[in-house]
Amino acid sequence: MTTLSLENADRRKAWGFVAPALVWTVAFFVVPFLFMAAMSLWSRQGREIVRAWNLDNYLRFFGENALLKGLSNSLEITLTVTVLSVLLAYPLAWIIAERVPKRFQRTALILAILPFWTSYVVRSYSWLLVLTKNGVINQALLGIGIISEPLEIASTRTATVIGFVHFFVMLLTLTIYANLVQLSPNYRRAAADLGANGLQTFWHVILPLTLPGIMTGAFLTFVLCIGDYITPQILGGNNELVLPQIIMLQIGRRADLPMASALSIVLMLAVTLAYALCARWLKIDRV
Repeated sequence: MTTLSLENADRRKAWGFVAPALVWTVAFFVVPFLFMAAMSLWSRQGREIVRAWNLDNYLRFFGENALLKGLSNSLEITLTVTVLSVLLAYPLAWIIAERVPKRFQRTALILAILPFWTSYVVRSYSWLLVLTKNGVINQALLGIGIISEPLEIASTRTATVIGFVHFFVMLLTLTIYANLVQLSPNYRRAAADLGANGLQTFWHVILPLTLPGIMTGAFLTFVLCIGDYITPQILGGNNELVLPQIIMLQIGRRADLPMASALSIVLMLAVTLAYALCARWLKIDRV
């Protein structure tokens, strides 16, 4: 068999492995996305969907303060959750990787990911019970005497942020821990030989080397948080609507699928922009 024939056989074998994933992606992502993009350019008049190409839905989005507010609420909550999760997850990952003996690290990781073992809806309702006026937090603060009246925590942005952070801290802990355990001790020894103290070693050596783990976890947090509907609906109520809630209102109450499609495209553009910023930053970091 000639070299060309072997190359063709290898190429066909490679396509055989790739084809199932490619067909799945096209059928369940590309085609639905193209249909949604096309529908976002249609309009709803009365009970009918008019398949006339226009930008009315996007013009309406940028013209209505309520819709823009939904996007800004989503971005503000997502950025707050991402920053808080990183600040809390890094010390936790550092403790597990550097202070916990290796024989106990697996147990520590299992304890860290326990929230993943329960239903997402159950976790949200559990936090709702904790944060209500008669919840554990208010009862404890009232019992200690720190407050005289129960705090209004449930059905607020604060409750939404707490519920999100509880979940995403564990996700970020895993990604950061994976980077920390791969660092060679020689980096710290070299920094110490050059006269760097512990803080300088962390800031100039450890932190830059663990940035891929931080950015990976932060991006996953951003994507999952900005597109989440359940946690804002259960913990935040309807006081400050985020974009996914508005999309569901367009579908459930108004049956305005073209407007819901346009809002979904806007949400995907926000995620795409976040990915572009993270990818570019990581690329610069590697150079």
